[in-house]
Amino acid sequence: MCGFVGYINLNEKINQDKTVIKKMNSTLSKRGPDEEDYYINNNIALGHKRLIVIDPKNGKQPMIETFSYGEYVICHNGQIYNSKELKDTLEKNGFTFKGYSDTEILLKSYIFYGNDVVNHLNGIFAFAIWNSNKQEIFLARDHFGIKPLFYTLKNNTLIFGSEIKAIFEYPDIEKELDSQGISELFGIGPAHTPGLTVFKNIFEIKPAHFAVFNNSGLHLTRYWKLESKQHTDNLNKTCDKLNFLLKDSITSQLVSDVPLCTFLSGGLDSSIITKYASDYYMDRNFPALDTYSVDYVDNDKNFVKSDFQPNSDNYYINLITKKFRVNHHKIIIDTPELAESLADAMIARDMPGMADIDSSLLLFCKHVKKEKTVALTRRMCR
Repeated sequence: MCGFVGYINLNEKINQDKTVIKKMNSTLSKRGPDEEDYYINNNIALGHKRLIVIDPKNGKQPMIETFSYGEYVICHNGQIYNSKELKDTLEKNGFTFKGYSDTEILLKSYIFYGNDVVNHLNGIFAFAIWNSNKQEIFLARDHFGIKPLFYTLKNNTLIFGSEIKAIFEYPDIEKELDSQGISELFGIGPAHTPGLTVFKNIFEIKPAHFAVFNNSGLHLTRYWKLESKQHTDNLNKTCDKLNFLLKDSITSQLVSDVPLCTFLSGGLDSSIITKYASDYYMDRNFPALDTYSVDYVDNDKNFVKSDFQPNSDNYYINLITKKFRVNHHKIIIDTPELAESLADAMIARDMPGMADIDSSLLLFCKHVKKEKTVALTRRMCR
């Protein structure tokens, strides 16, 4: 994951000092520990924290492209799964590329398609693109809102970032709780009404939405909606289609220039992901896929069978590790560690979440990060 921040005021020049944008960006250090950079001109400041996954040399951000009809600058968090198809189309239309990062492909796709670019993307993403010719910024978020993007408006200035804590580093942004946001946190948390947060006047770009900010203000547009349709396929066709969709979805996320693994809990989701990832590695004669699971001190002694869970997770994990060619690792966590990490997990989310589940995931990821940079899991990381 990466992270980015920015602010823009089209009515007056902003301070060219990097103090504010650097302070905002510093809150995202854990999202992007490998690189950071900035872009500032008369009306806009952008900052980016990068976790290097693809094309270390040519994927630096903020990324700038200059054409006869203007300068374009992008900050991007996410992964574009159909980048190869997009690149092929762009090359047929005269575009050339310095490298193979999906960020460069995304930026040039915007230059080619304009605001309609979102209807050509398959992936998980949040990004901001400054268009100097139109004097506007384009913000977009993926179809299901996997990648976060928050914003607020203050004195004709749009302030935005990958996390809420970054926005609070902008001068005079108040940390005031929102009554509806707090009610939802206690009533249905961690679910919430799309677009809202627990803080007053701090909003999120909704899933499947893009925003344009220019001299006429902020304009939000929905570009996609999930539709429910009648299922008419027979059993065989259903199985074939499901197999295709799972394989396509999982293998498209296995592109990486850094060490990669899967999380294996023994549940259906993680087992399916591991199966297709392991097959992909075997087909290409790659080394065995690394898998990771989490367990707790004395869990084997304290586990109690029930109708809901007749066997411990380890039983199913062992079935998968014996069935497929994987190199499995088990991370053991103790209860005091979970308690000590509750606050850190809440700070990482910018709000209370799922208590020990969040702290467990945080500790688990910290251990895995020592050896791997990218992990496939049913639990999408923001």
